[in-house]
Amino acid sequence: MEKLAGEAPYLDSSLPFLSGVYFPSLASLLSQKVRESERAFTYSTVGTGSQFGTLVIGAAGSLLLDWYGWESVFYFSGLLTLLWVYCTCKYLLTEKGKISPPALGVSISKQSKMPWKQLFKKAPIWAVIVAQLCTASTFFTLLSWLPTFFKETFPESKGWVFNVVPWLVAIPTSLFSGFLSDHLINQGYKTISVRKFMQVIGSGVSSVFALCLGQTSSFCNAIVFASASVGLQTFNHSGISVNVQDLAPSCAGLLFGVGNTGGALLGVVCVYLAGYLMETTGSWISVFNLVAAVNSVGLCVFLMFGEAQRVDTDSAYIDL
Repeated sequence: MEKLAGEAPYLDSSLPFLSGVYFPSLASLLSQKVRESERAFTYSTVGTGSQFGTLVIGAAGSLLLDWYGWESVFYFSGLLTLLWVYCTCKYLLTEKGKISPPALGVSISKQSKMPWKQLFKKAPIWAVIVAQLCTASTFFTLLSWLPTFFKETFPESKGWVFNVVPWLVAIPTSLFSGFLSDHLINQGYKTISVRKFMQVIGSGVSSVFALCLGQTSSFCNAIVFASASVGLQTFNHSGISVNVQDLAPSCAGLLFGVGNTGGALLGVVCVYLAGYLMETTGSWISVFNLVAAVNSVGLCVFLMFGEAQRVDTDSAYIDL
């Protein structure tokens, strides 16, 4: 593991713990302010920011790695984060921009309590959580090991190519998935059918390309397969990511946070397990088999138990 991790940029999948706040916040905001038939494109549009950020870090990080060493990559990403925090505190979180609780028209003390025990007994809730666990962990696995795969398998390849092209492809695919999802719902297709269709592409078809990636010996084919796998994973934005808003708009942020946190934890395990399999078998095929297997579990659970009807029984609850 240590040898493999040192040969290419290795991104520890525990990092999302420190940058995962905006996902639950976004889920809460969209579930309360955006109509069901427009949520997928809205979420996908905002979600492209994640792909764009990865694209910038990948491009700049590849150059910094060649010029100044691996430490500079972490300094660069850390400084960007601190700059964003400064700008947010300085220009966005001003006293004029703050909304006091009375302005919301809701008394905090009068909020009715959400029956969490009953909510977590619902099969659709666990279906979306399990699917989120699986897709998040496989995303972290690919994010962590793809640079090492390309560096080992194609040592003469340029780092900026395999660190940039897949994430460049992910931006238009994310936007297209949101547009397609909302279009199908507006055409009269059932919401749950559309969510499951998006998830089949995001978890199922993307896994097929991941399996192909382990079988190829051509650099061009590997770039195509990696780009297809990463790009199609963005269809999850129009699947499980918005499904939690369908199920429980009154507490979508908390439920998404549960799934995302669990995905990060499972991601740490999957990243380690991928390295163990690589050391044990000496083949990258086992790593991509792991990605496909975990994705398949999440997809099957969601297809069997996923629903799009509201299961939160208390609509008076507001997720602040």
